[in-house]
Formats: sequence, structure tokens, C-alpha cells
Amino acid sequence: MVIEKDPVMTMKLLRILNSAYYSFPKQITSVNQSVAYLGLNTVKNMALSFAAMGSLPKRNAAGFDVQRYLMHSLTTASLARALCQQYSHEGTDPADCYIAGLLHDFGKVVFAQFLPEEFKAALKVTKEQSISLHVAEKQIIGSDHTVVGGMLVEKWQFPTHLIDNIRSHHSDISTDNTVQSCLFVANQISKYLGLGNGGNPIVEKLSPSLIRHFGGELEDIIANLGDISNLVREAQVFAQISQEANV
Repeated sequence: MVIEKDPVMTMKLLRILNSAYYSFPKQITSVNQSVAYLGLNTVKNMALSFAAMGSLPKRNAAGFDVQRYLMHSLTTASLARALCQQYSHEGTDPADCYIAGLLHDFGKVVFAQFLPEEFKAALKVTKEQSISLHVAEKQIIGSDHTVVGGMLVEKWQFPTHLIDNIRSHHSDISTDNTVQSCLFVANQISKYLGLGNGGNPIVEKLSPSLIRHFGGELEDIIANLGDISNLVREAQVFAQISQEANV
């Protein structure tokens, strides 16, 4: 497995698997052993999480809080996966929903790093005018983070459907597209519950078709998901271990 050839990635993976969060009956000492316990898709998601977190800059001139952004991305990823597991009926891989949730806002990191003054202004407009950040980005920068994020994952040679879903996670949401609809709803739940902060506090309303598909408004969907504290703890552990490893 490619992960085993990366000592930093292996170290992070083993640290999280041997943390109190998982509490396995015996110590995990190899990537192959972790696959046996958790399954290949779960381990791949972990590795991707660490790769994405490892690429985040510690500071930026825009004043964008990367750690809070990270928590929002991780919780959105876990919620999108949970929604897919509960509401998908056509065999969509929940791992695709997790990856889309993890990377959906990565364009914001690009803006914060390379267009810091413009992005700082967009964040200010969002706060002062109570409009969604992608709308403010279009006004000030001329494009938004969905376009930039889509370009980035396309460069990374991700599958076309994931590229398309990252590009369209704020527009034309269709219940026929499980990844897109689960990502959209998960994003709103994460903001509604204050789970991290991607610089956009605006909770967008669900369309009538989404309300029918998911069985109600956000409050109803949250109730139907049950106890999500485990998902939040998972995101917190991932973020903490990544931060410690990057100090």
C-alpha cells in the first residue's frame, strides 16, 4: 500500500488508531493491520484527511482561521458520509461523500494564501451584509472558492464526478445527485450547529425537493441522524493530531 511508503502519513495514522478515541483491544502497529480492523475505505479516508491537513498553511495574511476551517471541513465530511449511509438508495459510495465534504471549501485556502487582501474583504462583506461567502467572493474577486477548488482537485486528477460536485456545491442542488445533495445538507448542518467555521456563517435554506428527500428541515434531519457526538469527536481527534504533528 502506498501509505506505508510515507513514514509521516503512517505515523499519523498509527497515532490516531492507538488513541483513546478508538480504544482497540491491542496496539495497531502497521497499516495492513489498520485495514483489517477498519476496512480499506476508512483508512483511505484517513490518509486523505491527513494529506489535506498537511498541505494547509499555518498562517495567512487574510486572517482566515485555518484550524476552525479544518474542523468545519472534517465535520462536513463525516456528516455527508452519515447522510449517504442513511438516505442513499442507489449504491453511492459514502467515501465519495466524505472526500467531497473534506475538500469542498479548499478553494478558500487558495484565496487566503494567494489573494489575501481580496479574500479578507470578502470575509468582511459576508459578516457585515449577512450574505454567503461565495456571493461576496464573486463580487470582490470575480470568482468563488467552488471554481478554484474544482480546478485544484482536477489538477490532482480526482474522478470527474467529485470535481463536478465540489464545483457545484452551492448551486443547482439535485436530489438525483447523492454526493451533491448530501454535501449541501451536511455543510448546512455543520454551520447550523457551529461545528468549525469556514468563514461563512450563513445557513442556506433547503429547497422543497431536499426537504422531501431528507424527510424535513435541518432540525428534522439532525434528529433523524441521532447522536452525532461521535462524528464530532472523530473530527476533533483528526484535527488535534494533525496540529500536533505539524508543530
